[in-house]
Amino acid sequence: MSEFDSVDTRIESLGDCKIDSPLLKNGYTMDSAIFVGDENRVLIQVNEKHIFQRIEQGKKPPAFEMAGPRKKIYFDPSKIRCALVTCGGLCPGLNDIIRSVVLELYHRYGVKRIYGIKYGLQGFIPEYGHDVMELTPENVVRILDRGGSILGSSRGPQDVDAIVDSLERMNIGILFMIGGDGTLMAATRISEAITERNLKISVIGIPKTIDNDVYLVARSFGFDTAVEIATQAIRGAHNEAEGYPCGIGLIKLMGRHSGFLAATTALAQQDANFVLIPEVDFDLDGENGLLVHLEQRLLKRKHAVIVVAEGAGQKYFEEKGDERDPSGNLKLKDIGLYLKDRICDYFKERKLPISLKYIDPSYIIRSLPANANDHVFCSFLGRDAVHAGMTGKTNMLVGHWNNHFVHVPMKASAGKRKQVSPCGKLWLTVLEATGQTSLKND
Repeated sequence: MSEFDSVDTRIESLGDCKIDSPLLKNGYTMDSAIFVGDENRVLIQVNEKHIFQRIEQGKKPPAFEMAGPRKKIYFDPSKIRCALVTCGGLCPGLNDIIRSVVLELYHRYGVKRIYGIKYGLQGFIPEYGHDVMELTPENVVRILDRGGSILGSSRGPQDVDAIVDSLERMNIGILFMIGGDGTLMAATRISEAITERNLKISVIGIPKTIDNDVYLVARSFGFDTAVEIATQAIRGAHNEAEGYPCGIGLIKLMGRHSGFLAATTALAQQDANFVLIPEVDFDLDGENGLLVHLEQRLLKRKHAVIVVAEGAGQKYFEEKGDERDPSGNLKLKDIGLYLKDRICDYFKERKLPISLKYIDPSYIIRSLPANANDHVFCSFLGRDAVHAGMTGKTNMLVGHWNNHFVHVPMKASAGKRKQVSPCGKLWLTVLEATGQTSLKND
């Protein structure tokens, strides 16, 4: 049985779609291939054997609704008001998403009242006093080359009822929420509160995380850019390490619970000799621990490069207790600085001089503009989010699965996490490329 067999892929809707899509006035006809229907589905599991097993059992293989414009829409474009909010940490591509949503709403659907909520969910709460930003083609058309978010962001939960009160006061019909797992969980609660009040407000999530760990989403925006920039950090660390006898380049990359960025970057720039990720335990000491293997590498090749994801090796801080950030996320201890100190102490005891360069490019990565691939990807995501919202779909996110853009129920994804499989192709290829052992003594 596949882990996806029990996924409920049904998408909630505010009601029947009775209005002809404005796209029909742009040269398209009812027969145009651009339109898709709810019956167009994308299989979650594409393994042939698994599909036939499901059919033999008299069950349909689980599948997502395909994203894209529908022939009929729910909201009247001349009357609807839409709002966008960006939450959590910064990420390359945030402005791309904002731009594509605004331009699709304005030019393709004729929606003229579009508002940006400033500084995340704080923007809904009157006590903070944040202004609302009117979003027009004129003030978003040139933001592709700007990093960060023109709307700003914030962390931390806010009162759900106060948020829905604000949506009611503003007469918002569609809320686009751009953020990671915490934002998607908040979006689920907001959507539930809207349903309890019997309001006709659509909530559409656009998943954002550099860690690429959103469950049921094959790729999140900003990840491609993060890999590209992180490869430069590895290249620099490698050059530094080669430039000195017993040189070590140590790079800490993002990845709280999932090592996709560290693993993918190591394959994109194959200069790393050791890669440490949260999903795979490792020892520092002992005959098969990292320190012994690092020493052997230096004695043989005179230099080494280590890539560590920020969530790796947290077992070394268990005695220090837990702290949480304003969003309720566990605050990780700094494995990068810990490794740096342990490595320096180890070689000092052995009277073996080393030259260690420590690099943490995290805030550079997340605040820079998106690259060309993410520009394109964000354009698809933003426009498909608009198509979903205008048809009255709600409590869902737009994701990418099996090379298609799809509708994913918020409840199926929020609160869960995609991780690197220690037995999967990605990690096994990292081991092949680096020559790294298990780094475990047992």
